[in-house]
Amino acid sequence: ISLMMGMQFAFSQSNEKDVVGVAKFTSEVNSPFVDAVSEKVVQVVTNTKRFIVVDRTSYDKVKEELEFQKSEAFLDSKNTVKQDVALAAHYMIIGHLVKLNIYTMKNPDGSVNGYKASASFTLKVNDVETGVVTEAESFRTNTSPLALSKEQAVNQALQSIEQPLSIYFAKTFPVYAKIVRIQESKKNAASVILIGGGTSQGIKVNDLLNVEMIELINEKPYPTEIGTIKVIKSSGTDFSECSVVKGGQEILGNFNASKEIKCKLIVK
Repeated sequence: ISLMMGMQFAFSQSNEKDVVGVAKFTSEVNSPFVDAVSEKVVQVVTNTKRFIVVDRTSYDKVKEELEFQKSEAFLDSKNTVKQDVALAAHYMIIGHLVKLNIYTMKNPDGSVNGYKASASFTLKVNDVETGVVTEAESFRTNTSPLALSKEQAVNQALQSIEQPLSIYFAKTFPVYAKIVRIQESKKNAASVILIGGGTSQGIKVNDLLNVEMIELINEKPYPTEIGTIKVIKSSGTDFSECSVVKGGQEILGNFNASKEIKCKLIVK
């Protein structure tokens, strides 16, 4: 086992999380269940455990509280600064409810037997710093099974969209991790490395990650793929041990040259 010199450590950077805000949905329909759709988006984003999620659907109330805390009585409060930072989202998720159908199911005698529901909506992601907005992505739920109430029917319909939403966020917000240490090397090639990313970022055993060397061209990051790694061991919530599948020499050479390297989780 050879531990390489010139190691770069980026423990603090590996644990940073982007702040994501979810805006109040706009809608083509006037329905009391519009907020249920945005709440489902908040739930899915929160469950990724990769972001600090700011529910902007209640933004007005939060803003009122912040304005109140800026009064003289709170001038020395450290919490004010923390909450201001929490509101400064890096990305805003913008949703638009296109359709929300609620079907009243009746018995042969005309009495109500229950309800079914379905919904369709679009999502866009706004990079707050650059102003770049992704193309609108469309989502459509399955029709819910028979439910006792309209609310239950809507919630059951929205459950069917959880997996497509999770995949969408995984592709829209790629998971990156830093190489923090070369664990083993053979013949001038890295064979086992430690990355600053683990279960808290959704990285698990057998996951594959592309290794990219990042150059600045015209003051913008330009990635070049130099290898692939595979997670072989979770080392706590924030680190993973990986075997090098390909590109061991390039990974080792760029690492020792203090080049910026990022490992991008491959979404299956």
